[in-house]
Amino acid sequence: MRYNLIREMDISNGPGVRVSIFMQGCSFHCKNCFNQETWSFEGGKEFNDDTINKVLDLCSKKHIKGLSILGGEPMHPKNIEATTKLAKAFKEKYPNKSLWVWSGFKFDEDLKDKEVVKYIDVLVDGTYKDELHDFTLKWKGSSNQRVINVQQSLKNNEISLFIDY
Repeated sequence: MRYNLIREMDISNGPGVRVSIFMQGCSFHCKNCFNQETWSFEGGKEFNDDTINKVLDLCSKKHIKGLSILGGEPMHPKNIEATTKLAKAFKEKYPNKSLWVWSGFKFDEDLKDKEVVKYIDVLVDGTYKDELHDFTLKWKGSSNQRVINVQQSLKNNEISLFIDY
């Protein structure tokens, strides 16, 4: 598993000031993807326990509201194990900070039964569709994507969208 970049202070990928990590590798290759440099599974840097510790340390600051995991594709079979390990470590250490994840995979079709969802607060799911791009959308790039309240969805056994007040 590899990662592309860690942003220590990110204000565009979830609410508040956050730490963001961009995982390396994606097989969706969406047209006009904003992050094509993350497509190759061989690029970026090695993801290991030191990476997790660095991310957790960055998240310790009081002004950090949470962690965002993007890509590339964090839920790709080559990446999901490391994503799960990071997500679990984050939620165990910071249960009151939010964990947001972006994935081209669908929650109800592909991810609902994966361990990682136990730790995710909000999942933006679905591949980016350039023909459905809309600059007015919050937290997502195209109108087919969903911003899902994962824990509420698991509890109710149906998709509950995240409502941002």
